[in-house]
Amino acid sequence: MRRCSLLTLSSLVIAAGCAGEPKKTPRAPVAVVAERPQMLDEQLQIEAVGSARAQTSAQLYPESAGQVRSVNFSPGDYVRQGAPLVVLDRRREQLAVDLAQVQVQEASQLLARYRRIEDTGAISDSQIEAGETALASARVALEQAQAVLADRTVRAPFSGHIGLTDIDVGDRIGPDTVIAQLDRRGVLFVEFPAPESAFARLDPGSVVSVTPFSDPGRTIRGRVTAVGSAIASDQRSYTVRTQVDNSDDRLRPGMSFRVQFQGAGETRPAVPEQAIVWGGEGSYMWVVREGLAERVPLTIAARRDGMALIDAALRPTDLVIIEACRRSAKASGSNWCSRCAKRRVRCRYDQPPHREPEAEPEADRGSQRPADAGGQAAAADRGPEPADGDGRHRRLLRGRGARIAQC
Repeated sequence: MRRCSLLTLSSLVIAAGCAGEPKKTPRAPVAVVAERPQMLDEQLQIEAVGSARAQTSAQLYPESAGQVRSVNFSPGDYVRQGAPLVVLDRRREQLAVDLAQVQVQEASQLLARYRRIEDTGAISDSQIEAGETALASARVALEQAQAVLADRTVRAPFSGHIGLTDIDVGDRIGPDTVIAQLDRRGVLFVEFPAPESAFARLDPGSVVSVTPFSDPGRTIRGRVTAVGSAIASDQRSYTVRTQVDNSDDRLRPGMSFRVQFQGAGETRPAVPEQAIVWGGEGSYMWVVREGLAERVPLTIAARRDGMALIDAALRPTDLVIIEACRRSAKASGSNWCSRCAKRRVRCRYDQPPHREPEAEPEADRGSQRPADAGGQAAAADRGPEPADGDGRHRRLLRGRGARIAQC
């Protein structure tokens, strides 16, 4: 709440610093507009550019070299997990599997004959153990041959959309040849750099606004799922990962996004910007302490809606001076005070605020205009009216001219 008060600006008067120097007379009280500082939360605003990646993404390579026999997909297809995508020449590997199966069958038959004559004593225990070992070895060889045969077919490791490929039937490819990229993009992760100052406020669970550059009119609500474990020393930032729903499949991995985050920062005292004074030593303001004006240095941390959030040594009882009603025009004989002259509003600067004007002499009363025409004549003397909405400088529109009634 703003209030108008009278105070002695004794802090503006330099007292004698040496003995024998005469003291200067304190100045007369001055009417000022003062109010208590407001406590506002600093608005933390972050805007960054992020890039999207699929929830699960993989580049597909063949396990072994060989000639391509078939390509079982088209770019952009949605493939199921385990679906065969590329088949290489597998004739030799198939023969190896057939041979291993025969060896397993042979070892199994031999061990069965040993079991039948085991009770007769015609065969030793060591021979039976050798037959069991041969069967186990043949089975392992079969599994190895089957694994090599399976490697001749490239299958989808998970369900998703497959991208472009340069592989054609008849091409010879190796383990270092990229077949295609497979993406599960029902959910996208948008990663962006955040400043170090937001590390304590932008954490998992925070909500951010994500806007794709390909569709500026669309804003998506994203939720932070993870943050980087370290701060980059060269950029003083860390990586934030946001999860974005893409069930309509309108977004693609690799897209760029504008990411915005707004949150409450540190709570600071806030004063109107017009209360701040700039000098050679920086910014400061005047506060009312025990009826006196004291100069308090400050640092502006942020600005918001005409208010400045500051760092200053303030007391709970301090009133911040917004402006003063100085009678700077009296010496020049003008009818305008320093504040009213800017607004071209006529006032009685020689009457202190909150006081009724003294009774005018009889001679002055006789020179007034008739009551029926007084309204228009008084308005002509007072000049143009001030702008509405100015709660600091109320005037009387009727009676004996305007005066400062409240600041």
